[in-house]
Amino acid sequence: MKKFSDISVLILAGQREGLVDPLCAQAGVDRKAIIPILGTPMIDYVLNALDKSGLKKPYYISGFDADYRNDLTQSPSAPGPAGSAAAAIEAGIDYPLLITTCDHALLTPEMLDSFISQAQNSDADFCLGLADKSIIQPAYPNVKRTYLKFNDRHVSGCNLFYLANSKGLDVIRFWRRAQDFRKQPIRLAASVGFTLPIRYLLGQLSLSGAFTYASKKLNLKAKPILIPIAEAAIDVDKPSDLELVELILAARKA
Repeated sequence: MKKFSDISVLILAGQREGLVDPLCAQAGVDRKAIIPILGTPMIDYVLNALDKSGLKKPYYISGFDADYRNDLTQSPSAPGPAGSAAAAIEAGIDYPLLITTCDHALLTPEMLDSFISQAQNSDADFCLGLADKSIIQPAYPNVKRTYLKFNDRHVSGCNLFYLANSKGLDVIRFWRRAQDFRKQPIRLAASVGFTLPIRYLLGQLSLSGAFTYASKKLNLKAKPILIPIAEAAIDVDKPSDLELVELILAARKA
């Protein structure tokens, strides 16, 4: 396993204020990061994978108390994951930077090695981790996933982002603006360009084409990174996810 001691880490662990997360209510805790999975707080699985990968410490964390562990550093938070990521990076984090989330309980050093190694070899400013439906569906045929349906492949997000340099922050800022417009589809379409969503809806857009378009619009190099591990695309967003993750982790331990 490679070591990545020069790569900073930001863990997004926020949740919507004023709303009760059903998973937290079910577990009787107030923060998603500490929902127990097989008796262990969810975030511990993420931290364990990061530790084994030899990433740079301290890890930055947003939306959760850094006093939880002595190798965490507090970062500011803001509404939404993109807002929190932007606020944390703008407050001062060195590049290159890996971003992940506290609910990625199935994260492993193997996933991190695959993602980071490919990202580094891509020579891109920004990389997004994805898993192909052809990998996920055979492994978990009964699991409902949300896929981005391009004309050459269907992919699901893996909650892994790599920013090689400050240009990568432009993608996060763009994501933040799109997040602000999520309930205003016309403004959202205008922000990305009307041609792109129309081509996507008509099934005329490839995965590489989408990233090429984004790269030109933002004047940087953005690349998709396909992780050949089905569990990379499974996080804990709802009770059925939690049940599946518990089964997978129990099988790993066995």
